Amino acid sequence: MAAIAPIRTVTGRGVVVAGDDIDTDRIIPARFLRCVTFDDLAEGLFLDVRIDEDGRPTGHPLDRSEHAGASVLVSGRNFGCGSSREHAPQAIARAGFRAVIAGSFAEIFFANATTLGLVCLALDEGPLARLQAAIQAEPSATLTIDVAEASVTCADQRYPGRIADTARSVLLTGRYDPLAELLAGSDAIDAVAANLPYVGAAGGAR
Repeated sequence: MAAIAPIRTVTGRGVVVAGDDIDTDRIIPARFLRCVTFDDLAEGLFLDVRIDEDGRPTGHPLDRSEHAGASVLVSGRNFGCGSSREHAPQAIARAGFRAVIAGSFAEIFFANATTLGLVCLALDEGPLARLQAAIQAEPSATLTIDVAEASVTCADQRYPGRIADTARSVLLTGRYDPLAELLAGSDAIDAVAANLPYVGAAGGAR
């Protein structure tokens, strides 16, 4: 039985944050790593490229009205490279995104994102360019990611992609969050602990 709900599809509008090799420091600046919890990380998402040195908006795609409420982030190759900070996918997820589509992903970012249930779909260069063009031409278009097929559909056009088999399996079975898995088995853990002489009541006083 799955610990949490399986993720079979993701549906929403897209926003293109163009560029290759977008690293974790650009996604969430290092000063936000001092946080005690991840709760407020959304406010730092891409902040240093969304405002200039004087604090004025730069016109970043995330701040454009036509992309308000978008839940699928679309970018280029090697997305999430750089440091291994898990704050990067946390910031993306807490800003309301449920999936990232890119040419490829840094391995640690991909793993951290999958643990959050943030779907990472990789597309080849041609399909990725066509999808980005479709989103920019019609920002209100709905995207639907099919996790089992590892594809995305936009404006009746299907773009085949790639999701690592291990990630696809845990997303489809709802077993992508190790903590949720642990909590789901808490009764079994308590039962085993109760029978351990050095933990449970069976141990008694020595």
